[in-house]
Amino acid sequence: MMRRRHNILFALFAVATVVLFVVDLAIGSVAIPLGEVWRGLFGATPEASAEPLQLIVRNFRLPKAVMALLAGAALSTVGLQMQTLFRNPLAGPYVLGVSSGASLGVSIMLLGLPLLGVATSDPVVHNVGVAGAAWIGSALIMMVVMAVTARIKNIMTVLILGMMFGSAASALVEIMQYLSPEGALKSYVVWTMGSLGGVTLSQLWVIVPVIVVGLVISVLLIKPLNILLLGENYARTMGLNIKRTRFMVTLTTVLLAGTVTAYCGPIGFIGLAVPHVARMLFREADHKVLVPATMLSGATIMLLCDIATSLLSGDVTLPINTVSALVGIPIVVVVIFRNRKIMM
Repeated sequence: MMRRRHNILFALFAVATVVLFVVDLAIGSVAIPLGEVWRGLFGATPEASAEPLQLIVRNFRLPKAVMALLAGAALSTVGLQMQTLFRNPLAGPYVLGVSSGASLGVSIMLLGLPLLGVATSDPVVHNVGVAGAAWIGSALIMMVVMAVTARIKNIMTVLILGMMFGSAASALVEIMQYLSPEGALKSYVVWTMGSLGGVTLSQLWVIVPVIVVGLVISVLLIKPLNILLLGENYARTMGLNIKRTRFMVTLTTVLLAGTVTAYCGPIGFIGLAVPHVARMLFREADHKVLVPATMLSGATIMLLCDIATSLLSGDVTLPINTVSALVGIPIVVVVIFRNRKIMM
């Protein structure tokens, strides 16, 4: 009975994802008929002679919709892994300071280097530098959190310390913001609001392989995560290498959360809320079900958020964070009330 329920839910999410992907391509400041969307995706018309609507689909809406799929799946999967590893339903890339670490790396790239007279305006240097800075920043924060976890067994304390590390990173960012010139400051502030629309087709050639590798590693971690559900002491008796599992979770967090944050800005609440949506809908704790369910749920919800920004904003694209917060906050409130013991 439960397996049938899972199959039905997976089918519904798969269909919803495809439908929302097409809707995301068609809806925006200019409504595009489905026929033009099809020709824009699969037409063999050369770029120079393509119709304007086809160019909009290929060069602007397709990268944005693909990024919504990847960002939703990536952030949700990271959130699920961290909640399992830290055994806390409020753990996530944003709460534990990983996104703040990525933001610190990007701020050093966009704000700190110009203060030292280093030019970062070259497109290649800018794109590669922003991604690298986000990866390094998120990796540093995650490694610090993992080092603390190895010494402190109280998971709630680790959660609080992770938030403190994130706050420290944010404080350093604010110092650079205060000292930065107006142009660099505006560029960084726009980045912090979060946007899927800034991703280009050329950037997807970097983003897609990195996120796919991270998601594949996440699938390979299903069995270790299931064992960790029973506690670290039991996991050790089962022969699980705890340090290696922590390292692999750290690696996937850097690849997934770091990459999404680099190119889209810090997107809050998706990584925290979506795993709980998957748990509530699928009524399952087994990661064999939860991991693909979380990926699909995250992709679907992020597409919904992207469509909502297009519908609400008209000619001006709203920051994706505004909608993801409105979606995620009620879910987090429900989780807190259902798990009151975490507040004790």
